Amino acid sequence: MPGSTDSSTKTMGALTIGGLVAVTAYTVALGSNGWLWFGWVVLGLITLGMVATRSA
Repeated sequence: MPGSTDSSTKTMGALTIGGLVAVTAYTVALGSNGWLWFGWVVLGLITLGMVATRSA
């Protein structure tokens, strides 16, 4: 179903952006945490993978 794939990709994109905001706020308030940044990078790579497979 193309519609559900599109909405799930948009949801992942929103979660990725929200995660970036949350990790940045945490870093500013409490200092850097490498695991949070690593988790955000993994989330970003998953999102990019979803976008790439949707385009193909």
